[in-house]
Amino acid sequence: MKLWFLATAFAALLLADSTAHAQIGFYINPIFTHVSNSTADSGPFAFLGEGGTSKEFGGVVLGGYDDFFHGTKLTAGVDVRDSIVHADNAGLNSFMVGIRVSGKPFTLPLKPYVQGSVGVGTSHSAHSGLSISREQYGIFAGADYPIATHVDFRVIEVGYGSVTTISSDTVGGTSSIPAANLVTVSTGLVFRFP
Repeated sequence: MKLWFLATAFAALLLADSTAHAQIGFYINPIFTHVSNSTADSGPFAFLGEGGTSKEFGGVVLGGYDDFFHGTKLTAGVDVRDSIVHADNAGLNSFMVGIRVSGKPFTLPLKPYVQGSVGVGTSHSAHSGLSISREQYGIFAGADYPIATHVDFRVIEVGYGSVTTISSDTVGGTSSIPAANLVTVSTGLVFRFP
């Protein structure tokens, strides 16, 4: 269902884009997420495990962007992404939409970008099939390097965000567990289309 929604969102962006110089890119890359929380949780709904306050998650991020505004030194547009990460059978699926600004401030072909995104994070613990969905935000910065006519190497993307994950607080209300902090790192390929 998420992939269907992502494909529909991309199609809507393509149809709505009336700028002749639009730059569209698609990516599917590995992602590593450090999830931390200041309060340990316990029980079957503990997202970070029994008594855990941090854990490394790994998975994939897929999405795309449409840079529909082109200035002399900056471009801007939208980015739609879905990241799916797991650790010890616990999982987090983050679907987000954001504003992306990129530029070419160097003589090198390196193209840095920043973006702010909001969306929904759906999490489930390792010992329960129950999942919850909550609001999520993320701030990302990275740099792409062209390696072919329509292919960029995403040198690195680093992100920071927050989402309330499943816990004994969100399911049973027995304790007060704050939102988890997310630090992400990703790299890979971006396929561009003029």
